[in-house]
Amino acid sequence: MSVTGIRSSLLKQYLERTIPAEFVDRFSPATIAFAAGLDVVTQTSPAVAESILAELADQRQNVKLIAGENFASPAVLLAAANWLNDKSAEGVPGKRLYAGCQNVDDIEEYAVSRAKKLFAADHAYIQPHSGLDANLVAFWAILAHRVQNPAVLGAGGRNVDELSAAEWRKLRTELGNQRLLSMSLEAGGHLSHGVRSNITGKLFDTHAYGVGPSGTVDYTDLARMAREVRPLILLAGYSAYPRLLDFRILRQIADEVGATLMVDMAHFAGLVAGGALSGDHDPVRYADIVTTTTHKTLRGPRGGMVLCRSEFADAVDRGCPLVISAPIPQMMAAKAVALDEASTPEFRDYAHGVVANARRLAETLVARGVPVLTGGTDNHLVLVDVRPFGLTGRQAESALRSARLTCNRNTIPSDSHGRWYTSGLRFGTAALTTLGMGGDEMTEIGELIYLVLRDTAAVPGSSSRFYLDPAVGQSVSRRALALLERFPLYPGLDL
Repeated sequence: MSVTGIRSSLLKQYLERTIPAEFVDRFSPATIAFAAGLDVVTQTSPAVAESILAELADQRQNVKLIAGENFASPAVLLAAANWLNDKSAEGVPGKRLYAGCQNVDDIEEYAVSRAKKLFAADHAYIQPHSGLDANLVAFWAILAHRVQNPAVLGAGGRNVDELSAAEWRKLRTELGNQRLLSMSLEAGGHLSHGVRSNITGKLFDTHAYGVGPSGTVDYTDLARMAREVRPLILLAGYSAYPRLLDFRILRQIADEVGATLMVDMAHFAGLVAGGALSGDHDPVRYADIVTTTTHKTLRGPRGGMVLCRSEFADAVDRGCPLVISAPIPQMMAAKAVALDEASTPEFRDYAHGVVANARRLAETLVARGVPVLTGGTDNHLVLVDVRPFGLTGRQAESALRSARLTCNRNTIPSDSHGRWYTSGLRFGTAALTTLGMGGDEMTEIGELIYLVLRDTAAVPGSSSRFYLDPAVGQSVSRRALALLERFPLYPGLDL
C-alpha cells in the first residue's frame, strides 16, 4: 500500500509527515493504523504506549491457554478505538435521551440485526459492558416481567412510580426474595450466577446444583431439586464445565416448575454461532433469555450481549438506565464487526476447530496420565486436577507461566485447596485455534504441559511457591517460542 492509496486524507497527511514514501510499501494497512495511534498516545503518555506494546510482545511470546481469552482481529480492535467514544446515547435506537444519535442508532440497529440472524434469536440487546452486566440486565428483566409488572397491574398503576409507599415496600420485598437455581462455582458455574461474594448472590435466594460422580450434570437429580426449590429462574451455563448441556431437558424441567430458563453462554457463544454446538446443545432454541460475553469464543471486543424471546424484549431494552446507564458506542461498533466475522464460513470452520483442538489436547494429557476431569471434553476447555502432582493450582499455574504456557488455576468439584489456591487448572483452545494451530500442535502443547507438571515440586509449607527443574523449564520455553514463531500473532502487524 502506498501513501496515495490510503483513503483517509488525515492518515495520508500523517504518513507524509512521519514516514518516507519509499518505506510505506513495507507496511500493512493495520501496521500503519496502529503505529499512527500509538504515536499519538506516545506524545501524551509514553509510559502507557510502552505498556501497550509490551502486552503485544507478551502475547506473542507466551502460549495462550486461558479459556476465556482470544485474539480479536485488527478490524475489531480499530472499531473499538475512535470518536464514537464521545457520544452519549442513553436509551435504544429511536428512543435516546440525547439528540444527535443517528449514527449510533445505525450502528446499534445493524449489530442487533446481525446478532438476531446469527443466533436465530427473536431479540438482541448489545449494550452491556460485560458478562456481569448482561446477566444483571437479564435478571432484572425477568424480575420486571414476572414480579414487578404483575404487581403494578394488580395495584391498578401504570408504572412503579405510581405505587403507594406501602405497595412499593411490599414489591421491593418480593423482588428481593426470589429463588435462583444455578450451577455451583465448584461444579463449573460462574461468580455471577448467585455466589454470595457477588452482587447476584445478594440479589437472590440462591440454590446451587452440582455434578454427579462422573463429573457431569445429573438431570434427574436436578429435576428433583427444581421441584423442591421452585425457583423463579433456572440458570444454566458454565465457565469451567467440559461437557455439553442438554437444553431441551433443561427446558422441560423449567416448564414443569414454572421457572424462566436463562442460559449464560459466555464461554461457548462462538461455538453456537459457528454451528459447533447445535440442536439440543444450542441454548437459543430453548431458553427464554440467553446472555453472553463477546470476547471469548466469539472473538470480539470485551463486552456483553443479551438474546431473548419477544415477550422479554421490552424489559431487556430497559437495561439502560436500569443497570448499565450509558452504552459505549465504539464497543457496539466493534461488536458489530465481530458479528460480521462470526457470520462467515471461515468462522464456522474455526468453531469446529476449537472443539477438535480441545479434544486432542485432552486426549494427549490423558495418554500421559494427567488427571483430566470427566476424562475429556466436548467443548473448548479442559480441566485438570493437579493434586496427584503434589501441587496446588496456583503453583501449577505459576510453573507453567514461567515456561511460557499461560493458563489459569480453577476450582474443581470437591476442591481441597479452596477458591484462591485451587486444586485444578483450566485450559482453553480458542486463542490457539485463532492462530491456526491444529491437532499436531495440541499434541505438542499437551506434552509440554505434562513435562512442566511432572518436574515441578511444591516448596514445603507453601501453597504458592514451587521449584521447576531449570533444564525442563528452559527446554519447554524454547519449544513454546518455536511453536509461536510458526504461528505468529498478527503476522501482518509489524510492531
